[in-house]
Amino acid sequence: MGKAKVYIDGQAGTTGLQIYERIATRDDLELLRIDDDKRHDNDERARFINAADVVFLCLPDEGAIEAVSLVESDSVRIIDASCAHRVADGWTYGFPELDAEQRSKIASSKRIANPGCHATGFISVTAPLVQANILPCDYPVTCHSLTGYSGGGKRMIADYESEGRPVALSAPGLYGLTLCHKHLPEMQKMCGLDTAPVFMPVVDDYYKGMATSIMLHNALLTGTPDARAIHEALCKHYEGEALVSVRPFDPAQKTLYANELAGTNRLEIVVAGNDTHTTVTALFDNLGKGASGAAVQNMNIVLGLDECAGLL
Repeated sequence: MGKAKVYIDGQAGTTGLQIYERIATRDDLELLRIDDDKRHDNDERARFINAADVVFLCLPDEGAIEAVSLVESDSVRIIDASCAHRVADGWTYGFPELDAEQRSKIASSKRIANPGCHATGFISVTAPLVQANILPCDYPVTCHSLTGYSGGGKRMIADYESEGRPVALSAPGLYGLTLCHKHLPEMQKMCGLDTAPVFMPVVDDYYKGMATSIMLHNALLTGTPDARAIHEALCKHYEGEALVSVRPFDPAQKTLYANELAGTNRLEIVVAGNDTHTTVTALFDNLGKGASGAAVQNMNIVLGLDECAGLL
């Protein structure tokens, strides 16, 4: 079998560039590159899409929907990095560590929806606790998620890195105050929650890295577990995973920094707390496991390659 042909539709965007960076030097792939002046030519896009084995969609939602409409090949595998298909019928959610069956579902799927960055952090710490019958489906979950400004794309990056930028950009910025963030549908659905969490995203003056946390009242959890028991449940869920791990429980842990895993494709979970209250935090790179790293991981799975190729 020859090299798998891979095409990035939206190769000039932040996620597209990051995917390209992760796969450009691999000798097990053939990367198809459209001419810059043809990027918006639908006939040319369709030619590349249907010539590929795997297509990454790194586009706004409307563009991703349009790209899917150009597919004629029965064999092409689509990995969509937009929000357009994350809870859509016929699409497989691209978080392999979700449960024991998700990896095989991704491997056999032709339509994979890459998770959102905030959703990745939330689902990684919440879904295992629901599956373990520790976190009730009707629990009123609250989530706080801190991200670097690269998650906002080229325009936000330019704003933060421009000379004479507003002083306000030097401080953390709370956004999504309408509590209708675009990641909420996948956060609720993939965790099996009865209602969406109260979710507060925050952007700050550093390039990349995320810290996504849920805060729990142990008395409201099934069996009233303490923080150590919650830690043990998460360790069990992620045992043997290469890209997601749980740090040893450290009662003396006092500080976490959201950019600790910047530049990696890994996600680490930190449990802190005591007998009455627990926090569970996912640390990862919003451009790595939160976006392009996850997309490459999903590509490796669908192609039957080493899942971590180009990522560790």
